[in-house]
Amino acid sequence: MKRFFIQKTLSAALLLLLTATPLLKAQITQQSADTTLQQPADTTLQQAVPTALQEKLAALPEITETKTLQSEEFTEKYLVYFTQPVDHTNPEAGTFRQRVIVSHVGFDRPTLIITEGYGGAYALNPRYREELSKMYDANMVFVEHRYFLESTPEPLDWQYLTARNAADDLHAVCQAFKTIYPGKWIATGISKGGQTTLLYRTFYPDDVDISVPYVAPLCYDVEDGRHEPFIATQAGTEEERAKVRAFQTEVLKRRATLEPMFEQACREKNLTFRAPTSEIYDYAVLEYSFSFWQWGTPVETIPPVETATDEEIFAHFMKISGADYFATDGADAPFFVQAARELGYYGYDTTPFQGLLTIDSAKGYLKRLMLPPELKDMPFDATLSRTIVSFLQENDPKMIFLYGQNDPWTAAGVTWLTGKANIHVFLQPRGSHRTRIHTMPEEMQQEIKAILDGWMAEP
Repeated sequence: MKRFFIQKTLSAALLLLLTATPLLKAQITQQSADTTLQQPADTTLQQAVPTALQEKLAALPEITETKTLQSEEFTEKYLVYFTQPVDHTNPEAGTFRQRVIVSHVGFDRPTLIITEGYGGAYALNPRYREELSKMYDANMVFVEHRYFLESTPEPLDWQYLTARNAADDLHAVCQAFKTIYPGKWIATGISKGGQTTLLYRTFYPDDVDISVPYVAPLCYDVEDGRHEPFIATQAGTEEERAKVRAFQTEVLKRRATLEPMFEQACREKNLTFRAPTSEIYDYAVLEYSFSFWQWGTPVETIPPVETATDEEIFAHFMKISGADYFATDGADAPFFVQAARELGYYGYDTTPFQGLLTIDSAKGYLKRLMLPPELKDMPFDATLSRTIVSFLQENDPKMIFLYGQNDPWTAAGVTWLTGKANIHVFLQPRGSHRTRIHTMPEEMQQEIKAILDGWMAEP
């Protein structure tokens, strides 16, 4: 869903690439690893004669503004602002403008709705295109998640940032654009976006024909409890896990020299925290193993703890697990609100580092460090995860889930779901949060494509 999968603008995404949360990092993976895109200074174009698509967009009453975008992948591409209720059950709560990016191939082509979990600045890039759109020459309707970047209601009221409202947003967009694109629809998203694909299918099972969530977690609590033992016993090999723990231990043992470097780096970035910097140092060490395995960092890049200099140890530490993730007033605040309210997250196991940490326990860190002060006592509601589990157990929609074997988010995946005719779960051997169809072994790629081809060929 950290970095599960953050957003910010394209420039902020560069910062996130170094420090984002795991769930947010999924987003960054999509921005940098999948597409390797650089945001142009100006992506809008002026066009005098309306095209057929422009006329159809202008006919949708929900769209209040349309801007033409450059594209190297599509015949036409537009940024539109789609009016949504702040609360779909309470019209008196007002409305906001949701950013939607429309990439056009043809009115007779299938359509991919991207259920983004964060902000959508990266989708403005002329070279942006999802792999499923390439595979099936499909249109794309990209929906920026509510409360991120330009899709943030004013005034900001956190009570309306719910999974149900997010699903209602997608439903409204889908129904409007089906008047333009009547063919098959595929919903897809990565990380927190994949989680959004899953909850969207749960609340609106008939909106789309196919759903393909990538590396999508389904957490049961604020600190789910399955990630820590996964990191301790399942990620990588026993030898690799030992090397990761040894590095974390070394960073703690070298606190006297490394923590001042850590503090200086925080000052240079003007970072502020809701806890003393010494505690943030501890949390960054605990975060290291999650981030390391999430992004598939090669074990051989870990500096040898016996011979590496302080500078070498610190540089690697900051590359994998920087302090920015724990900073206050970040653009990732909406994600943490959702995680604490109903999406869930992961915890930290402090037992391997007893006697080396300044904190007694990491329990409750998300609410203490990440939430706006007014929400620190917000209770977690497990209704969403129970609803999704029941939906998956009792139904059999056309869905393909993709996970990476070493990705800690896989611990909270739906890998337990078996015995279905239409729901398929694929696990990439030694895969990470960067798992995609094209990264799978060739045999798995062909199996996935055969399933999708069969579904796409159905009337």
